[in-house]
Amino acid sequence: MIFEETGLNGAYVIVPERLPDARGYFARTFCAAEFQRMGLVTTLVQCSVSFNPRRGTWRGMHYQVAPFEEAKLVRCTRGAAWDVIADLRRDSPTYRQHLALELSAENGRLLYVPPQFAHGFVTLADDTEVSYQMSACYSSEHARGFRWNDPAFGIELPVPVNVISERDRNYADFET
Repeated sequence: MIFEETGLNGAYVIVPERLPDARGYFARTFCAAEFQRMGLVTTLVQCSVSFNPRRGTWRGMHYQVAPFEEAKLVRCTRGAAWDVIADLRRDSPTYRQHLALELSAENGRLLYVPPQFAHGFVTLADDTEVSYQMSACYSSEHARGFRWNDPAFGIELPVPVNVISERDRNYADFET
């Protein structure tokens, strides 16, 4: 696995090293020893998947507060998504800055999202599936979020949002 630094401290794009042969290829998408060497969270306690039948489906910007802050390892296993993360660590030099990139089944990249970051994505293709591995279990009372178009972040999306939940549409402005 190749860990590529991003402009947000502690967030990484992970490129699996594909080992090809006549059958296709083999690649690791997680290795606790390599994550530990990079200083990343190695405990994964919940795995989830979201399937999105329509291009332009928005999910996010979601995060959890203490004591259920979570690291996420995100991968698009079918289709393509424009993935967005935002740093919510008040003491960070990149506080309220965001990063956006394409994750797709074709490019195979993963995104490591540190604790105290928000995460969301918009689908770039019909029938997109996104897989998540998390370091904390979901807790509805600790779940929070903000709108993708909240002026505090300046997030721009490459496609219009056509499908969005009421919850994601109606989040209040982010409180700094």
